[in-house]
Amino acid sequence: MANPEHLAILKQGVRAWNSWRREHPSIFPDLADADLLEAELAEAHLFRTNLSRAELSLANLAGARLQGANLYMARLASARLPLADLEGASLRRVNLAHGRLYKANLERTNLSGADCRNADLRRARLVRADVSSARFDAAVMGWTVIASVDLSEALGLETVNHAGPTYVDIETVYRSNGRIPEAFLRGAGAPDDFIVHIQSLTGKPIEFYSCFISHSSKDEEFAGRLYADLQAKSVRCWFSPEHLKIGDIIRSSLDESIRLYDKLLLILSENSINSDWVEKEVETAFERERQDGKTVLFPIRLDDSVMETDKAWAADIRRTRHIGDFRNWREPAAYRMAIERLLRDLKAEPAGK
Repeated sequence: MANPEHLAILKQGVRAWNSWRREHPSIFPDLADADLLEAELAEAHLFRTNLSRAELSLANLAGARLQGANLYMARLASARLPLADLEGASLRRVNLAHGRLYKANLERTNLSGADCRNADLRRARLVRADVSSARFDAAVMGWTVIASVDLSEALGLETVNHAGPTYVDIETVYRSNGRIPEAFLRGAGAPDDFIVHIQSLTGKPIEFYSCFISHSSKDEEFAGRLYADLQAKSVRCWFSPEHLKIGDIIRSSLDESIRLYDKLLLILSENSINSDWVEKEVETAFERERQDGKTVLFPIRLDDSVMETDKAWAADIRRTRHIGDFRNWREPAAYRMAIERLLRDLKAEPAGK
């Protein structure tokens, strides 16, 4: 049941509620089972709030901050959620039928078993979301971003109404092992030739984790060689000089890539340790580790700088991580041994383990 004090504050209005949240940042509100039918909660600060089994049908949650909120089995039928931030929220078995999620952020959201029938998902961001057993019958998509999502167990995708093209990345195709309805892919804008050949692309399971390679531009020669050799071994990599498009906002593009890929392969050297850019990329990886509870950072070194530095972030890596040794990368035998060790460590665990 909802905490009576928390519920009473919420019913004073969004302004009073948000003020109370700012004054009590350590309190995670409990609004479980609350009756909030047709509630006006636009831009409400509901992050990390327990809203499990709450009645939120027809509620106005436009622009609400719901990061990390627990909405297990909540009723949000016909609720308005445009521009709502639901990053990391639990929406397991939630009723979102006819919900309006235009431009909603659903990054790392757990939608397993959710009812999203007839929901408006135009321009929504489904990134690394869990949609197993979620229903999307007659949902509306258009300019929707679906990245690093396993769609193989999502239901009703073949009936989705496409108001415009939908971005489905190659990682989603691989994670889904190609089991995405042709009607959905065609409606999303995928070329027919690509649809025909999907099964040949996914004829075997992913063998390696995907990687984003973080490096100093001064170590470009090594980074380029490593990228080419990993690609040759079927490791899917992101390498900034190769993949940044003209006009990309570089910082946001790199942050997005670190979030989308399984591992951050960090090249440590005197150059990278003194790079503010690399430090920011490492901070992004650490944040993902805290959020996902999984190892993201894979460090390798080109010299002894990381063993001697007093930079806090690099010293922390030295104390807590095994660091791959590529100091003799220009010697063919030493490089071959180092990359074989790296490939062994990058092998993905079978599903279910």
